[in-house]
Amino acid sequence: MNLDRLLPNLGEWLRGIGPESDIVVSSRVRLARNLADMPFGNRANAEQKTETETRVRNAVTTANLPYALEFVDVAKLTPIDRQFLVERQLMSRELASVLDGPRGVAFNETESVSVMVNEEDHLRLQVMRSGLALDEAWTEIDRLDDALEANLAFAFHDQFGYLTACPTNVGTGMRASVMLHLPALSLTKEIEKLFRSLQKINLVVRGLYGEGSRASGDLYQISNQVTLGKSESRVLQEIREVIAQIIQYERRARQLLLKERRQAEQDRVARAIGTLGSATMITSEETMELLSTVRLGIQLHLLDDLPPTTVNQLFIHTQAAHLQKLMGTPLDGEERNAARAKYLRNRLRELGSHQR
Repeated sequence: MNLDRLLPNLGEWLRGIGPESDIVVSSRVRLARNLADMPFGNRANAEQKTETETRVRNAVTTANLPYALEFVDVAKLTPIDRQFLVERQLMSRELASVLDGPRGVAFNETESVSVMVNEEDHLRLQVMRSGLALDEAWTEIDRLDDALEANLAFAFHDQFGYLTACPTNVGTGMRASVMLHLPALSLTKEIEKLFRSLQKINLVVRGLYGEGSRASGDLYQISNQVTLGKSESRVLQEIREVIAQIIQYERRARQLLLKERRQAEQDRVARAIGTLGSATMITSEETMELLSTVRLGIQLHLLDDLPPTTVNQLFIHTQAAHLQKLMGTPLDGEERNAARAKYLRNRLRELGSHQR
């Protein structure tokens, strides 16, 4: 499969639409499932993993769904292609680089649905929606789960629910998460207090690429930690209530910035645009921080000539694997920093000429 055809698309999680999309980037629901008659991945040998992959591949490609799922053999992908799918949120970093042996991922054309095979569990189902849309994501993943279970027998216990490789996922096997852009809470030094409060109610805060990843660009994933003893509807309700409060806090912090330091924020946004449009070397981390500033500037109406979707495209295209695909060649660290800066200069110059 030629993954380059995905390059022009933003993918579901970066479409920039949906409820509360000024703060909520995307909503995601995941389900962990295992085949009833196969050992968990950490105990399975290569032959058993191959059988699992074959059975799941047949199930996902023939499932009775209103969309097609295209299967990709992850073990046969180049390192750049694997990282490319991670950057597009279609599979985990673990599936891309940590695990060995037969494994795969299937996803639909809009990149809103994906199924990882032979990660920590035999299957990890995922549905994403742009903006705050947990209920829509749950409805879709429930349909996907039923369609796959029509052809696959999942490991299930009458008392404990769905059985998973990690005890924290036993029960519903569901993880619901919301990705938020929280630059104002970071600027007003309220973010750490928020995180401490979330930990007390068993919610987890992670970076852009999930477990073990560092937060950058003021993007944070907030998800449930406990699945055992809670229904799917209860988990979703608890997260919805917390996210609604966080949105209020972030909006309040944004208004405070406008009221108390509007000129300083306008200057910060202008400097961010200036750096992005003139730098000759720039790292991915610095790019994300500057684009975060620009995105906030757009939402605060301090910058009117750059659409939010353009910022999303700049964000994804300046990630390491995307950048190397755009350049058509592998690049080392310094080469990537130079290519990233050149790409940003050219794109911003293009946008400027179109607006004149």
